[in-house]
Amino acid sequence: MRRQSIILLGALVAAAVAGAVWWSHQAPARKSWQGYAEADYVKVGPTQQGLLTEVSVARGAWVDIGTPLFAQDGTVDRAARDQAVRQLQQAKDQLANLESAAKPTEIEQAEANLADSRATIERSKLDLDRAEALIKNGAVSFQTLDQRRADYRSATARVSAMEAALAQMRAPMGRKGEIVAQRSAVEASQAAVEMADWRLSQRSVTSPVAARVADVLARPGETVAAGAPVVSLLPPGNIFVRFFVPEAELARIHRGDAVKIRCDGCGADIAATISFIAPQPEYTPPVIFSEESRAKLVYLIEARPPPAQAALLNPGQPVTVLPTPENAP
Repeated sequence: MRRQSIILLGALVAAAVAGAVWWSHQAPARKSWQGYAEADYVKVGPTQQGLLTEVSVARGAWVDIGTPLFAQDGTVDRAARDQAVRQLQQAKDQLANLESAAKPTEIEQAEANLADSRATIERSKLDLDRAEALIKNGAVSFQTLDQRRADYRSATARVSAMEAALAQMRAPMGRKGEIVAQRSAVEASQAAVEMADWRLSQRSVTSPVAARVADVLARPGETVAAGAPVVSLLPPGNIFVRFFVPEAELARIHRGDAVKIRCDGCGADIAATISFIAPQPEYTPPVIFSEESRAKLVYLIEARPPPAQAALLNPGQPVTVLPTPENAP
């Protein structure tokens, strides 16, 4: 009887040890995951290199769209704009000169010459008609008749010349090709003015979004390169959560799934939507994969709450992410 009790007790101990070993090798699904808040910062910098003359905001301040952030020295750009404006005016004046007619006094003179020529042709026509009538009874010679005809042809040609001269006086002074080329020069000068205006406007930079100033990265007196950030902005809607899911639980996590975020001081849980799942593990073991090493694999997951609730989180703040009933274990 005693021997049977010892055997039964040994069997129970062995079963308990085996159960403990089996349980220790299992990786029960978690009820929550640990993570932290993160943010996509909007880093605003100049489009051109220049001397920073003013920073209008301080770290922690709230700015709206269009709020001045900083300014650069625009002396060179103002001078370039003034030069472009003067060159544009010069091109316009040259175009107007090519498109204009002669002086009014020159046109009046041409009109008077034409009137004189027309009077001459009328007189020549009368003389010719009279000579042709008198030639029949011999009152004039054939030589005189030929002279009257020559005078009439000369007067007609002179009228044509005076009409052409008057038309030339009234027409634009430049040739058609010269006018077309000058119009192109005016358009090019106008484009240069617009470019100068744009470059000058870029020396004063305003906020592109409504956000809080996360940091000021440069100070007046520094020469800032084009594209180098001067002010870092944090829009509330750009705050999201990063957390890590073990490899064994990745299969039930999908992009677009809803999760809940819990943090200290946030009150009720914050609803969020999974927006990104890392395609590769965040940390990889330094050995060949095995059943034991697979438990070390974790995948980075990102979830974004609505902008109104995202403002409750601060970048770097630790959070707890809980699955919703749809993706809960």
